[in-house]
Amino acid sequence: MTSDVKDVAARRVDRLMPDLVTLSRDLHRHPETAWEETRAAAWVAERLSSYGYAVTPSYLGLPTALHARIGDGPLRIGVCVEYDALPGLGHACGHNLIAAMSTGCAGALARVADDLGLTVEVYGTPAEEGGGGKIELLERGAFTGLALAMMAHPAPVDVAEARPYAVSHSALTFRGRAAHAAAYPEDGVNAADAFTVAQVAIGLLRQQLPDSVRVHGIVTQAGEAPNAIPETARGRWYVRAESLAELADIEPRIWRCFEAGALATGCELDITPESKPYAEFRTDGSALASYVANAERLGRRFDTSGRAARMNRASTDMGNVSQVVPAIHPYVGIDSLPAVNHQAEFAAHTLGPAAERALHDAAVALAWTAIDRARQGGRR
Repeated sequence: MTSDVKDVAARRVDRLMPDLVTLSRDLHRHPETAWEETRAAAWVAERLSSYGYAVTPSYLGLPTALHARIGDGPLRIGVCVEYDALPGLGHACGHNLIAAMSTGCAGALARVADDLGLTVEVYGTPAEEGGGGKIELLERGAFTGLALAMMAHPAPVDVAEARPYAVSHSALTFRGRAAHAAAYPEDGVNAADAFTVAQVAIGLLRQQLPDSVRVHGIVTQAGEAPNAIPETARGRWYVRAESLAELADIEPRIWRCFEAGALATGCELDITPESKPYAEFRTDGSALASYVANAERLGRRFDTSGRAARMNRASTDMGNVSQVVPAIHPYVGIDSLPAVNHQAEFAAHTLGPAAERALHDAAVALAWTAIDRARQGGRR
């Protein structure tokens, strides 16, 4: 019976492919950044409704979140949809494909949910790129009680296990005092210099940081005119670590570097979190083994090289979901090398034959993994 149900699910994805490809292309053509995914959420909701799902828009008070549900079985499977784009880079992380993959998986499961005793729940999760949409949903009661939460993420090659860093996202502002840079420089307090001091301090600190830590950021504003001492300077910084525990230990050392910039220049410093910290990922081994077997049945081949091992280290708020319910987050290859995630060239690779094959295979493999969990009676 399992094989028959899987065949039904696969055929359903086959039939949906033209519409799923259209969804992916439309999202790619109209990228929307964190918390602004109005069209994306509506397009996904329209499709889920057409598959028979009861759709709740503006889920739990978040305007671009959604929840969709079908079936009334005791075993609850969650499928996560991401659809936000990167500022300036569009869908260079491939969320247009994630939305289509997860929507396709949901369409397949809609056909077999009653036969398997499933309740399938789809979560449209905004602002994965730094805004922590899933964390906001978690804190409002989403995801609780799921037997499995799952999604797949585009990458250059297939990698089975997600091992993302925990990460914090912070906005930093130095405030000094403006003055004429030539006539009255002694009357100024240079906010741009404060960032320079802080970045030098971070650069020197890196020698003493563990290999598992990453610190990186950008200065988004550092003055308005060359002949005026910058009164205000702003930036955005990420601190990554192996776990939330390590992150909590490392962060104060990083913030002291910014405090050094404030102290040296006489500026005031403000550090504001942009979201709650993202957690490391806790993979459900049984579900991942099912996904790997299902993907290999479809002809996927998983890369275990050193380069591939680095591709699964990007941070995600799906890590926070995995701390609460069983979860998987495999990576599906789109044959993009040498282009990698967060490059414009990667965004281009999220369209075309290889991307469409990845869309199909991930949708089917995820649906089959849910079927496996159902046939196991929810056992892990």
